[in-house]
Amino acid sequence: MLAGIHRARHLAKHLESAGWQPIVLCVDETFHEEPLDHTLGALVPESVEIVKVPAIPARLTRAAGVGDIGLRAWPYLRRALFCLLKERRVDTVFITGSPYYPMLLAPEIKRKTGVPVVLDFQDPWVSTWGASQRPLSKSGLAHFLATRLEPRAVRAASFLTSVSDIQNDEMAARYSWLDTSRMAGIPIGGDPDDFVALRSAPPTDAAEQLDKGFVNLTYVGAFWPRADPQFRALFRAFNRLRAAEPALAGRIKLNFIGTGKQSKNTATCQVLRLAEDEGAADAVREIPQRVPYLRALRVLAKSDGILLVGSDEPHYTASKIYSCLMSGRPFLSLFHRSSSAHAILSSSGGGCALAFESLQELAGLHAPLADGLRTLSIAPEALGRANPQVYKPFEASAIARRFADIFDRVGAERRFHGHKV
Repeated sequence: MLAGIHRARHLAKHLESAGWQPIVLCVDETFHEEPLDHTLGALVPESVEIVKVPAIPARLTRAAGVGDIGLRAWPYLRRALFCLLKERRVDTVFITGSPYYPMLLAPEIKRKTGVPVVLDFQDPWVSTWGASQRPLSKSGLAHFLATRLEPRAVRAASFLTSVSDIQNDEMAARYSWLDTSRMAGIPIGGDPDDFVALRSAPPTDAAEQLDKGFVNLTYVGAFWPRADPQFRALFRAFNRLRAAEPALAGRIKLNFIGTGKQSKNTATCQVLRLAEDEGAADAVREIPQRVPYLRALRVLAKSDGILLVGSDEPHYTASKIYSCLMSGRPFLSLFHRSSSAHAILSSSGGGCALAFESLQELAGLHAPLADGLRTLSIAPEALGRANPQVYKPFEASAIARRFADIFDRVGAERRFHGHKV
C-alpha cells in the first residue's frame, strides 16, 4: 500500500513499449510488514518477469531496532542481482528508493560489471527533517548514516533522478562534484488505465461510504507534521465560511481518508484532532487506516470535490495530483509556491490552486480558501475541467519514455567506451 511502489509499477508496465524489457527484482511479499494491496498486482502485466527474494523476518531484527526491508533483504537482493548480471544480458540497473540501502549496491555493480546504474530518489535520503532530529535518537542516527552513505552510492551512479528539480538542486548543493547534466527531475505521474481497472475493483468498503446527504469534499492520503499549518488553515477557512453562510457550511462534509501511517485499526485520528483544536470537528470525518489504491481512486471519483494539501517544503511533489486530474473531479489545492505540484495544478485548470511561501502568507489565505470551499460546494462547474494536454507529459507511458531515453544514453556511453561508465 506504500506510495513508493508506483514508480516501479508504472515502469514495469510501460517500459517495454519504450524499447526496454524490464526484470523486476524485489522482496517476496510474505516478508513485508505492511498489509498487501492485491489489486495493485493486477495492474502489472502478467508478462513482466519478476524475481522475488526472501528477507530476514522482522520478528528477528526488530529487537535490534532494524525493520527496514532494504536492510533485512540486503544479502538476498545482492546475491540475486549479481546472478542476473552474470547469467543475463542486463544493460542498466535501476534502483528506486526508499528504501535507500539497496542503492549501496551501485559501487559494487560498477566495479565488478561496468553495468550503468540509475538511482531514483522519490524522497530525499538526506533531508532537513532528518537533520532536525536529536542526534542520539533513532531518526537522528538514521540521518547520520544517510549523510555518510548517500555520497558513496551517488558517486557510483551513471545518472540520478528524483521527483523534482528542486530535490536535485539540493543534492547538487551537497556534492559540488556532481555533474548536473546527469540529473533529471521526473515526477511519478499517473496512469489513466487505472480508472479503467477501477470498474472491476472490489465492492465498496467503509472508506467509500460517503454520506449522500452532504457535499463531500475529500482528501485521500497520509498526514505528516510538516502539513499541520496547512490543515489548520483549511479548518479556519471552513469556520470563516460557516460564519458567513452557516446553512451552506452545514451541508459540507470534509472527509480525510488514509491519513495514518498504517492500515491497522489502531491508527489515530490526527486530522480530527487538529479540527477539534480549530472548532471544526463536527464537519470532519476521518478514517486514518490506509485503503487499497483502487478503492482510494473510487472515493475520489465519487466525491463532489477533492482536497489536496501539500507540505511546506519547496521540493515536495505529490503523485496523487495526477490521479486527481485524471478523475475529472474539481479540486482545491494548497502547496508551497515552488512545488512542482502547484505549478502543474495551477496550469491545468479544473480547480482552485492556492500557494504560499511562508506561514505569514499562509495565514492570509483563509479568505481564498473559504471561497474555494464555497465554489466546490455550490458551483464546481465554474472551475471547468482539467486540460488533458497539461498532464499528458506526466502520464505513466510518457514517464517511462523519459526513463528509456536515460537508459539509452547511459547504455550508449558504455558501448562507446567499451568498459565501465
